[in-house]
Order: sequence, then C-alpha cells, then structure tokens
Amino acid sequence: MENLNTNETRQFDCSRGCVVERTDEGELKCSYRQGCCKLEVYDWLPGVIQEKYKNYFEVRFKNTRKGIYVNSSGQTVKMGDLVIVEAANGHDLGIVTLEGPVVTRQMICKKINPETAGLKRIYRKAKLYDIEKWQEAISREHETMIRARQIAAELGLEMKIGDVEFQGDGTKAIFYYIADGRVDFRQLIKVFAEEFRIRIEMKQIGARQEAGLIGGLGVCGRELCCSNYISSFQSITTAAAKCQDLSLNPQKLAGQCG
Repeated sequence: MENLNTNETRQFDCSRGCVVERTDEGELKCSYRQGCCKLEVYDWLPGVIQEKYKNYFEVRFKNTRKGIYVNSSGQTVKMGDLVIVEAANGHDLGIVTLEGPVVTRQMICKKINPETAGLKRIYRKAKLYDIEKWQEAISREHETMIRARQIAAELGLEMKIGDVEFQGDGTKAIFYYIADGRVDFRQLIKVFAEEFRIRIEMKQIGARQEAGLIGGLGVCGRELCCSNYISSFQSITTAAAKCQDLSLNPQKLAGQCG
C-alpha cells in the first residue's frame, strides 16, 4: 500500500483498487477507486438491469485475482461495495467491481455456466470490524513475503516468491511463486505454517502472470498488457517478430513479461 497524500490518514492501495482513510473520529473507511485496478473491465451498460442475472457480481481481490459471485445475502449489493464472500476455508473480503449485463458477458467470455459452475456466494456487506481485520492482514503481507523468501533460500529451494496475499479473515495466505522445475515444498509449507501461524496455499505462476501481478510500464510507455487486459497468454513465435521487423534476440523478444 502506498501513501500518495500529505495527509497520513489517507492511503491509496493500488493493488486492490481502493482508498483507505481514517476519519477524525478514528473510524476506518475504504472506498473503491475505479480505474486503479489491474485487468479492469469497463461497464458500458451502467444502470441496465438484466433480471435473470441480477444477483451475479464480479468481486475483486488483490492485483489480478477476481471472480464471479452470486449474491445470496438478501442485501442490495452494488458496484463499489465491500463484501464478505465464501472461501474454501473461512471467508474472504473483496470489492464489487462489476454488475449488470456486462457480468453476463464476462461469464460467456470465460465459459462460466452459472447453472453448473458452482459459483461461490456473497454472504453480506462488510462491517467495520471486517474492514479493520482485513487491513490488519494486509499490513502483514510485505514482511511475510520478505521472510518467506529468506526461508526458501535457507532451505535451498530453486524458486522465487513473487507475492503474498492474505485472505480477508487473516487465517490463510496465498504464496505466488515462480520455478523453472518441480519444487518439493512439503518442508517449506511446514516451516511457513510454524512461522506465520496461518494456513498456506502455494500457487505456481509464470513470468507473464508475475508481470501482471506486479505491474509496470512497457517500452511503448503504456501499462503492461498482461496487467491491463490480457488474461489468456498465447505462445509467441519468432515468426511474429519477423513480421514486425523486430530484433530476433530471444531476451529482447521476451521483454519484461518473460
């Protein structure tokens, strides 16, 4: 989370697309900051209601992780709301970033059939207590990542831990890592669990997925495509480079996204 304001009580969390601040009374407030999210989908049909799919919403978490959830809370949910959602263990907290007919288009694009996909549920809107706990978990992410890298190096594992994401209730963390070969991290998970006192999920990602998580600017001066809009990565051949009269140097072809 990065502080971009002279007022220390206000912080812009660009990894989750929100602004976090404390009021003069000490109350914590978190609001959605549209346009700050990776892989953002523009709602070009605002205000249009599609009765059949009115309870389906896109919920965003950290960086490029997001999913379609069904509202079973009975509460009125709209874009920008912080909601408590179903997780494999416990619950998670995310921000509603898309509603209406565009969600239906997203489901079609991702080949999600709401009748058979077994979509997870939105339990309710987040309360102040939930947001406080969420922010407390987020504050642990950076130091956990640094310590996790140290532990992996001490165990002599050929892997790079690129990011750590805590679940909203603070009971679980996802460790995103890159490795060229197969990694036996049974001992690593045991050490992590003892060190951090949480449930551990190891998730292997590729170089382009890591670039999407971290973000950055390409040589074109624009945001990296894998962070901005690409979620399905195709193989790049030298034929494409020849067609564009580019250098055939493999390192240059790989670029920042690998």
